[in-house]
Amino acid sequence: MESARPAVGSQTLARGLRALELVATARDGATIQEIATRLDVHRSIASRLLATLADFGLVVRSEDGRYRTGSGLAALSAGIHATLRAAAEPLMRELAEELKATISLLVVEGSEAVALSVVEPPAASYVLSFKTGSRHPIGRGSAGVALLAAQPALAGETPDVTEARERGYAATFGEVEPGAYGVAVPLAAAAGMPTACLNLITYREDIATSAAPALVRAAERIGRSLA
Repeated sequence: MESARPAVGSQTLARGLRALELVATARDGATIQEIATRLDVHRSIASRLLATLADFGLVVRSEDGRYRTGSGLAALSAGIHATLRAAAEPLMRELAEELKATISLLVVEGSEAVALSVVEPPAASYVLSFKTGSRHPIGRGSAGVALLAAQPALAGETPDVTEARERGYAATFGEVEPGAYGVAVPLAAAAGMPTACLNLITYREDIATSAAPALVRAAERIGRSLA
C-alpha cells in the first residue's frame, strides 16, 4: 500500500520554497531559529535549507546573522514582473484613456514602492508622469499606503493604511509630488506575485475624486487573470 506522505524530495523542496518565502516577506530578514519555528523543524534542518538557498544566491546572511534576499532572486523576479506587467498593462492603457490620467503599476521592494510600469493617457497635451523604476518610501503617497494596506494589519499601523484596507483604495494629496492627487488600489494577493497596486496621479481633483471605482474594477480583473 502506498504511503500518503509526500516523498522526501518533495517535502524538502516545499520547505526550501517556504523558507525563501519567509525570508522574502520578512521586513528585516529572518534568523535560522525564526525559520525553524515557522516551519516547525529542527534548527539544523532550517540551517541546511538556508545554506542551500544561499549557495544559489537566493538569500544572503548578513553580519547580524539574519538572512535576507539575495541577488539570485533578480532573475526569478524578472520573469514574475513580466507576468504581472502582461496582465496589468492592457487594463492600464484602458484606464489611462478613460480617466485621462497617468496610471502606474507599483510593487513592494524592501521598504520602498517601485514603479514597474507607467502608462500615460494617449493624445494628451499635458500629463503628470514619472519613469519606470522610480521609487519612494513605502507608506508615502497613495501607492505606498495601498501597498501597506494589501498586507496583513500590523499593530500601530497608521490610520490611513487601515482606512485604505477597509474601503479598498488609498487617496492622498501632495505626498510624493507637490500639488498632485494620487489614488491607488491594491491588487489581490496571487501565488508567486509580489504585493502590487494600481496607481493614478493627476493634478485634477475631479478626476481623483471619481477614479476609485474604475481602478477597483481593473484591479479585480487583473486579480482574476493571475489567480
